[in-house]
Formats: sequence, structure tokens, C-alpha cells
Amino acid sequence: MKDKVKYILEVPVKSAEKISEKDYDILGLKIEEEADKEILKRLLSDIKKPLMLICTGDDFKDKELMPEFIELLNRECIIAYANENTYKTLLPSVIKGGHKLVIRTPIDINLAKEMNILCSDEGMPLDKIIIDTDIGGLGYGFEYGYSIIEKIKIEGKAGDKYLNMPIISFATEETAKTKEARDEKTALFLEISSAAGVKAAGADYIVLTKPEALKALKELE
Repeated sequence: MKDKVKYILEVPVKSAEKISEKDYDILGLKIEEEADKEILKRLLSDIKKPLMLICTGDDFKDKELMPEFIELLNRECIIAYANENTYKTLLPSVIKGGHKLVIRTPIDINLAKEMNILCSDEGMPLDKIIIDTDIGGLGYGFEYGYSIIEKIKIEGKAGDKYLNMPIISFATEETAKTKEARDEKTALFLEISSAAGVKAAGADYIVLTKPEALKALKELE
């Protein structure tokens, strides 16, 4: 029987204390600035559920800050994410701490495989890699991102060890950028629908930003 999707609730580090543990499977703490280190130190002993540390999204800042944040962690966590510009900087801390690493590439199966090979060559265990194919922006057409997830799943099950990893999706990042998402109710519907789409495609982890969306998706299981 297929394992259930794990839902990750993404919140800024500064807001984590307001979140109930019943609202998520994994807590995703979004790093915004260096000052978040002191808050993270304080939170770690209180967070009982699995944890994911989410980078700022700025490659320059991530290369500077993320290794420092990773060093603070007192358990195995998911680190999200490394890309072609940051992986060499992040890998030493990730490997040392025994963490899992999300590797993000544009929506292309060959690029995903190439990055997994490069990280493996640097010492990253394949069973600690999580694939993020990105969703490429809704302008590409959601079905394109959907099909890439499907292709990776098929190749992995067919025996390609460099693609036989769990897949994570940050699909709701893109729905939040649409002009329709300025309306709070529509933004919630968009988050639920995009998450449901990547779940159907085969994503193993789905990152959400709204507890209401997480609740709705869990009720559909």
C-alpha cells in the first residue's frame, strides 16, 4: 500500500510558536534573516514533530546563512533546498548532520538526475535526497509540471537509482504569486487545488502555507 503523502506546513521562524502541532505532519521553518538563529535555538527543544528548514530563496544569502542554521539542528531534518548554485556550500553541513536534502532543479527530468549524480559524487547518500522538480510557474501549464513528476516516478520504479527518491512539491508557491490570490478565499482554493494536483501526480511531500488547506486535504484522504 502506498504511503500517505506528508504535508509540510511552511511558516516563518518568527511565527512558529503560534502553530499547533496538530496542524501538520512536518513543520517547515522558513529562514528570513540571520536574527532567526536565536529563535530557532529556542524553538528546537519544543518542536516534537519532524522538521524541515527552508532557505531564504536568495542564493547569496543561502550560501552564507544556511550552513550556520544547519549546524544548530539537534536531530535529523529535511533541508530545503539546494540548487546548482548552492549545493557545494550546503552539502558539507548536511552530510555532517545526517540530514535529508531537497534538491531543486527546473522542470526537467535530466536536470534532476544530473543534480542527484553531482550531489552523490560529493558524498550525499542517495537515500537522503528528496527531488524538487519545481513547478515552473503556472504559465508553463500545470500539466507540464504534473507530467515531469509522473516521469520521474516511472523511471525510479523502473530501476534508475538516481531518480528513485521521494518527490516534494512547493506548488503553492506559484499559486500565491497569481493576481487571483490577492483575494484570501480564492488563495485558499488555489492552494488546495494545486496541492491536490501534485498529490495525484505522485508527490510524496507537499508544502502548504495555510492550515485550512492542510485540514481540507487531510479530510479528503
